[in-house]
Order: sequence, then structure tokens, then C-alpha cells
Amino acid sequence: MATHILALILKRNAADDGEFILVRQTPPPKFNDEVYDSFLDSDLWDLPSTKLNRVEVALEPGAVIEGLAPFSETIDFRNFDIDAAIDRALGQVGLKESNIGAWRISKFVEEPEFGPGLPVRTIYIVGELARANSHLPDVCKWMPVESCLSVLHDVKPDNVRVGNLAVVGLVNESSRSSEQKVHTSLRYQEYPPGVFLVPMKSRTGKPFLTTNLIIFAPAIVSGKLSDNSCAISGDVLIVDPGCHTNVHEELLKIVAALSGKLIIFVTHHHRDHVDDDWSHDYTLVSGGEDILIGDQRLKVVFAPGHTDGHMALLHVNTHSLIVGDHCVGQGSAVLDSTSGGNMTEYFHSTYKFIDLSPNILIPMHGRVNLWPKNMLCGYLK
Repeated sequence: MATHILALILKRNAADDGEFILVRQTPPPKFNDEVYDSFLDSDLWDLPSTKLNRVEVALEPGAVIEGLAPFSETIDFRNFDIDAAIDRALGQVGLKESNIGAWRISKFVEEPEFGPGLPVRTIYIVGELARANSHLPDVCKWMPVESCLSVLHDVKPDNVRVGNLAVVGLVNESSRSSEQKVHTSLRYQEYPPGVFLVPMKSRTGKPFLTTNLIIFAPAIVSGKLSDNSCAISGDVLIVDPGCHTNVHEELLKIVAALSGKLIIFVTHHHRDHVDDDWSHDYTLVSGGEDILIGDQRLKVVFAPGHTDGHMALLHVNTHSLIVGDHCVGQGSAVLDSTSGGNMTEYFHSTYKFIDLSPNILIPMHGRVNLWPKNMLCGYLK
């Protein structure tokens, strides 16, 4: 079983590979608390999308969608109400089925094993407008791929953001490919571009089964930077290689394929984040240090609470915050009192994260969170 999502890539015509329609996403509900509701995440724009509902009796789609045959062994489209989903997604941009000249399937993406709920599988279909439409609702806009890349690679706090559906479904393939590739049979996610999440089986606590190995491999390197203020520098970074021994071969395969100087960052000492094999030749950090990977800068953030020495990493260019176990993708975090976990420090670290105004939160267990301030305020509340 899985949750299925339909995402629409709407273009002006078949020859237009540059622009597509994005929809301003609805933020999570407010807390009805003056303090918490004052912390607002910036606007998030993504592809129009909706959940695909299953039908009890096989249903042939009324819409003509080219290219379904190669995916027939992966998914039976007759098990879903495709037409109703297309209508709902088009409604988000003020369009109807009659506005679309042709449909074709673009890709089918199976989410990595983030857990603990059902995996998400996304079907991307491309729609070509039958005629130019200049009267989109205020919640929609045309955006070129180049503008998306600019927003993603040179992020400013509280600026507009582009969501993961657009990035995974379209932008990653349109951007210049990184020389670094993730060589693994495991499913992984690249969001934002150049930041790879590979959930790997680990000795973590329930309800999770995996720890996210994060691989930072800049896709665009304009030249090495020389900066004596950086604590350490390299060509590629991995975070928390604490997978179970039965997937060590997969980890070694990933590491062996990474070229250049490899830096390993550990958020904290728990066994599902690091083991003794990585304990040699290390540099201690205490917060505030800069790490330079290619021409991309990350800042170490001291974030005690989960443990007394817990660290986070802020990727300055994309303003993505790798939060370790301070937050998890579902439910709430745990404070380890046997390792100096402390609620007062946890609160201080949470407010520190809010002040950083990150664009996304990347936990070590579960999915990326696209509404960071809302999530952090939820933890405080």
C-alpha cells in the first residue's frame, strides 16, 4: 500500500521547455497563539497536485494521456480516479480540462523509505495549454526553470521558496548535473539540488527504521574558494553514517563513488548516527565554525537538548537546516537524559533555529519539512 499523488507540469506548448505553472501552497493551520503565530514561513510555490483516490471497480481514464504503457507494470492507472484528480489539480490554477490540448506522462517517482507512514508515490503528467492563458489566479504564476534554480541556489531568509515536487519532478533534470553521483540500489531524494537524502536501515528507535544519510555534493562549483576562517574544507560531505551493519556494503559503495576530499559530519554520538569505525582523525567543533564544500558554505550550529553535545548544520546557500535528532519527520523528538538531554537547552536551541529562519528542515529520521517555523513552534507548544 502507498499514498499516490498526481502532480501537473503545465506548459504553454510542446516546444516550451522553459516555463511552467507553480501554485502558492497553503501553509499549515495556525496555533491561535499570538507568539507562535508571529513566526511565519515564507511563501512556498510548487506544482499543482492532489491525492489520487482509489476506486473499487477498475476505471479507464477519460483523459487521453500519452505514454502510460511503459508504467503499466509499476502502477495500474485503472485503480484510481485519474479524471477527478486532474480536475482538482487544474482547479488550483483556474483551468479546466478543455484548456489542455494534450497530456503525456513524464515520470513516476517512488519515495525513499522515510517512514513511518505509507510511502508516497508521485505521478507527473505534462499538460500543454490549448491556448495562452494570461489570467491565472493570484495564487499561481509562470516560472522559468532558470528562476527556480536561482531561488534554490542563492536563498535569502524569508524569500520565496520552491517545493520538492517541482524540484524532484522537473528542476533536477533541467539543472547542470553534479559530477558527484549517488551509487546505490536504495531509493534516495535530491532536495534541494545537490543535497541527497538516502534513508538507510539503522538501529534507531521506533516508529522509525532508518536514518537519513545526507550527502552534500554541490552541483554547481564555480571554483574553489580559499578561506582561512573555515574550520575544514573538502569536495563532498556526508552526515551521520550510522547505518546498520547489514547495509554497510551499500554505504561503502556510496562512499567509494564520491570523488575528491570527503568530510564526515556527525550531529551526535548515538549508535544510529555513527559507529566506532568513523572515530579516527577527527576535528572537534563547538558551534560557529564554517565548513567549505567546493564553493558551498555550511555553518555548524551548537544545538544541545536532545544530547548535551548535539550539533546542527546550516547550508548557507540554500538556507537548509540539518537538525539531527532535534526534530523528526513525524511525531516528537526524544531527550536522552543519559547523554545530557535537557529540556531548557532544547527550548533555547529551538528558538535559535527559529531565529535562523531556515527554508527547510532536514531531520535524520523521516521526511524533509517544508514549513520549518511552524514545525518548530509546534514542538515548543
